[in-house]
This record gives sequence, C-alpha cells and structure tokens, in this order.
Amino acid sequence: MTEEIRAESYVGFDTITQQIEHKLLKRGFQFNIILVGQTGLGKSTLVDTLFASHLIDSKGRFAADEPVRQTTEIQAVSHVIVENGVKLRLNIVDTPGYGDQINNDNCWDPIVKYIKDQHSAYLRKELTAMRDRHIQDTRIHCCLYFVNPTGHGLRAIDVIVMKKLSEVVNVVPVIAKSDSLTHEERDRFKAKIREELQYDNIKLYPFDNLEEDDEEEQQQNVAIRNMIPFAIVGSENNVIIDGKSVRGRRNRWGVVNVENPSHCEFVDLRNFLLRTHMQDLIETTAQIHYEAFRSKQLLALKDINQNQSQRPGQQPQQ
Repeated sequence: MTEEIRAESYVGFDTITQQIEHKLLKRGFQFNIILVGQTGLGKSTLVDTLFASHLIDSKGRFAADEPVRQTTEIQAVSHVIVENGVKLRLNIVDTPGYGDQINNDNCWDPIVKYIKDQHSAYLRKELTAMRDRHIQDTRIHCCLYFVNPTGHGLRAIDVIVMKKLSEVVNVVPVIAKSDSLTHEERDRFKAKIREELQYDNIKLYPFDNLEEDDEEEQQQNVAIRNMIPFAIVGSENNVIIDGKSVRGRRNRWGVVNVENPSHCEFVDLRNFLLRTHMQDLIETTAQIHYEAFRSKQLLALKDINQNQSQRPGQQPQQ
C-alpha cells in the first residue's frame, strides 16, 4: 500500500476540485429521463412540477373523437435549464400509447429498443477513429415508471415491464395521483408493491453497492429502498394556503400541497432524483447498464470476426 505523506509547504494541487468545477460548469451537464405509464397518470405534470417549468405537453386525449393510439410511441423533447449558473441539458422521453390497449402484448418493446438504441449510438461514436472530444450522451439515465393507484398491487404488465426495463436502465417506480388513496391505503399499497418486487426479483435503483458506498450513502440508499415506490402528486398550479402561494391541487375536501411531506412524497422524490442521486444515476448508467451492453456487443463482434476469418479447410487460430 502506498504511504501517505503530507507536503511540508503549500503546493496548490488542492485547487484541482475548483478547476474541475470550472470546466464542468462551462460545459454543463446532461440528464436524460424516460417516462413510462398509462395515459392519464400525470407523467407530464410530474416532470413539470419536478423542474418548476413547463417542459412537456400532455399526450392525453382531450376530445371524444380523438383516435386512440394503437402502438407505443416514443417522443423526446430537449431543454436547457439554468439554475444559479449551473446549466442542465435535460432530455425528456415520453411514451404515449403504452399500456392503453386491451391487448398490451409486447407494448414495451419500442421502449426497450429505444433505450438500447441510445447505447448503440453512443458505442458507435465511441469506436469511431475520429471521434468527438465530447460525445453527446443520449443514454437514458433514469426511467420513472408510473403505477396506477389501484390500491390492490401491481398488474401483470407492471411486473413484466419493470423486470425487462431494470435490465437496461435505472428504474424508479412512483404511485401516480396518490391523493386518490387514504394514508392507510397508500401505506398498504406501497408495502404490497415492495413484496411483489422482491418476490419477482426485480432489481430497482438504487442498487446495493456495499463495496463502493460509504456508511452514510448506504444508510441513505436503505431509506430510499424502504420508501420506494414514491407516492406522488404533481401540479403546475399554485393555490393559496394560509395566505401563502404553494404548488397544489384543490378539491372538494380541501387542498393537497405537493411540497408538504404529510400529503405526498414528491419532495422526497425530487431530493432523490435531483439533489442527492443525479450524478450517481448518470454514473450507474455508464458503469453498469452501458458497460453490460458494450461488453455484449464487442464479444459478439469478436465472434463474428473469428467466424469470418476461418475459411473452409483453415485451422482455427490459437
């Protein structure tokens, strides 16, 4: 093990963190998120609430004569958001039509294909001889999976799709429109979902990285795993509570304050996605999901090259 020594006088290499910060702030950050769930569960509203901006329009049907989508579509929008000098390039991918049919067999295929296509595009750019200095990253860093607030547990399609998605992307399940459940119903529903996720061996983010995470990070991840799925409410509208304007929804029984932890878990989700785990989501995508895809593709390419090099009558190369 290399011995640690202390400089006898100030050298200045401790400013490297400032140098890194300056370069990163100049370049900006990229975050890509995909929304998966049935129409009408508030996917667009939640994203707008998360980033306190109108970023994506609803893809729901607003007229009775409007045709129902027959297949799952992939629609991506990009924005640049600036906060306190930090520039975030945000790519939001919506999946209108998912789960809206009577027969939803293979409705998840376009979603899985899109995620893999982003890995493939990044790999092609990475292997190019004259590649860009900074490769544009369209790999999906997080998948928000919206669960219908039935109160009875996951549907069969939820189990199948989350299992398939968890193999290629960081999946974070949320209970949409949780204000339709009482606190007791919500807690039972969350516990039921966690049981089903464990029974079906669905590996959700954050993963259990005991070797890399310190004690504080491990405790934080345990608390998050015990909270998943997040019971959330989204709203783009402000309502007045005790003379103060807050984001919320007003109904006949009162007002749901989106940012009140006793009303829903929106603040916990926002803190988790944006304030504590955004960088880890990006790194996990690169180091786990993309690396698994990259290794598989390069091994397949190696096998193809070996097969092509072995002509009839030629001995395999050692």
